[in-house]
Amino acid sequence: MSNKLLVKNAKQVVLICHNGEKFLTKDGMQKLCVIENSSLVIGSDGLIKDIGPASTIDFQYAGVSFDKVIDATGMCVIPGLVDAHTHPVWAGDRVHEFALKLAGATYMDVHRAGGGIHFTVEHTRAALASTLLASLIGRLGRMQRAGTTLVECKSGYGLELQTELKMLEVIETARRTLPINISSTYCGAHAVPKGKTVAEATTDILKVQLPRLSERMLAGALRVDNIDVFCEQGVFDLSSTRSILQAGLDMGLNINFHGDELHPMNSAQLGAELGALAISHLEEVTDEGIAAMATAKTAAILLPTTAYILRLPQPRARDMLEAGVIVALGSDFNPNAYCCSMPVVMHLACVNMRMSMPEALAAATINAAYALGRSHTHGSLEVNKHGDLLVLNAPRWEHLIYQLGGHQELIRYVVIRGNVVYNNDKTMDF
Repeated sequence: MSNKLLVKNAKQVVLICHNGEKFLTKDGMQKLCVIENSSLVIGSDGLIKDIGPASTIDFQYAGVSFDKVIDATGMCVIPGLVDAHTHPVWAGDRVHEFALKLAGATYMDVHRAGGGIHFTVEHTRAALASTLLASLIGRLGRMQRAGTTLVECKSGYGLELQTELKMLEVIETARRTLPINISSTYCGAHAVPKGKTVAEATTDILKVQLPRLSERMLAGALRVDNIDVFCEQGVFDLSSTRSILQAGLDMGLNINFHGDELHPMNSAQLGAELGALAISHLEEVTDEGIAAMATAKTAAILLPTTAYILRLPQPRARDMLEAGVIVALGSDFNPNAYCCSMPVVMHLACVNMRMSMPEALAAATINAAYALGRSHTHGSLEVNKHGDLLVLNAPRWEHLIYQLGGHQELIRYVVIRGNVVYNNDKTMDF
């Protein structure tokens, strides 16, 4: 039986980890495992079989057949990027709201005026599943071309049973038919529906939405991995958040929720107490919240695009890193923060949140995979992990972060489970 792929003669191969670590913190994020002049073998099952010096791999695999060989001479290989927080299923863009924000309107100003999430809910409820699927496929394709090979996808623009299920079914169709790896999140508590109180919305989720979702999951019609709540003033308070997250946990879902974004809600402490896998945003997290997350090994998914677009205080990445928190990154792709590119996210993390380039890459690979419960299979280039990788047309891997917006030329190949899903064969004529 032939092997699927040989990537040979790479100038650098960035393994990230080499001892089976499920996440990296502090010094570990600064000292990524990088090997020079190396080759990598992916087997017919899509898993990594061997990584080592090019001369050794050449000798060991002499006479062995491969479905494809990539000569990476002068290039770098890194793991496929992991986007740990996105909202990619929706109808009706909000480009008009961007103008309002630029003129000084806050996120909650727009929200209270019937815009924001409520605007998108109205359009998403009215959209056909086929329309939502077509737009999702296009958005995931853009993410994939920018190097994302594992992406978290949320529902949350339905806020009632039928539309939430419609969104999750669209995500499920994409998961079953596209090469990109998907982690699916139920986010029915993304906002309080118009005409309902927090208590009424919480009861609807607990008594109507989650029981039906559980039925669909047990029947094998849907695979959902995570549960999310927007814990915020004027949205879901700490008590409602606790009850919804606990109900999801009881269903076997991982807790991965929005917390401490606009106000210090003590979301971080709640998440740590419940054993949350991850909490996103955290622009307003307290010192106590940071300490609780570090102890509980709850990942912090930081979203530099959101703070940048909304002109919010930046998440306290340095304080979290120094406290030993598992720091991950996400694009927060949504109609309010339209960014498909994890290389741009890493660049913003370095400039605005003062992360180093190795820290940013670890946060967008192994730690983002950990935040999705997938770091045993994704997030690093190690034997028996999924053969998901990028080949960069650059002499050092750091160019992917250094060259703001340069990923369209730098990413030569995107590979998922040993299959080349993007071949960027651009020849420039001058």
